Amino acid sequence: MKPFIDNDFLLQNEEARRLYHDYAAHQPIIDFHNHLPPGEINSNKTYANLTEIWLKGDHYKWRAMRTAGTDEERITGKASDREKFHAWAETVPQTLKNPLYHWTHLELKRYFDIDQPLNSETAGEIWERTGEMLRQPEFSTRNLLKRKNVQVVCTTDDAVDSLEHHRDYMKQWRGGDADGSTGG
Repeated sequence: MKPFIDNDFLLQNEEARRLYHDYAAHQPIIDFHNHLPPGEINSNKTYANLTEIWLKGDHYKWRAMRTAGTDEERITGKASDREKFHAWAETVPQTLKNPLYHWTHLELKRYFDIDQPLNSETAGEIWERTGEMLRQPEFSTRNLLKRKNVQVVCTTDDAVDSLEHHRDYMKQWRGGDADGSTGG
């Protein structure tokens, strides 16, 4: 039986597979819309669970959960991270014709090698498996980006957010001051 998500996901003919695998697959990624907070990228945060990296701050998932009738307590409220993840897992099957459905499963496959659909029955197993992996250094914020050859990240900061994390990261990246100098 063919896995739910494989290396040819959404590639519907031989020409599409050839173009993707021979040319596009190894190109660097320019991520124009990333939900990782700049401070977490700057500090190279390691996450405890999928709620931390997937649900905190993702207004697309929040909107889908609200549309599905999820109580706000399990979206942005005081419910535990596990309860919030389970609420998302209950919502995912209802997003079948929405990109959130595909994005969820592509991320599970590409980052965690999980090719089973996320739903209320699989949520516990996926929670445990991904949690163990996320706590490892190779799953830190920067290592996740490096693993997928992400060379540019455009964050979705609020218009009034400070740019301090961007400046700090640029200092580290360039090996000097934010303006590109090395001091002195």
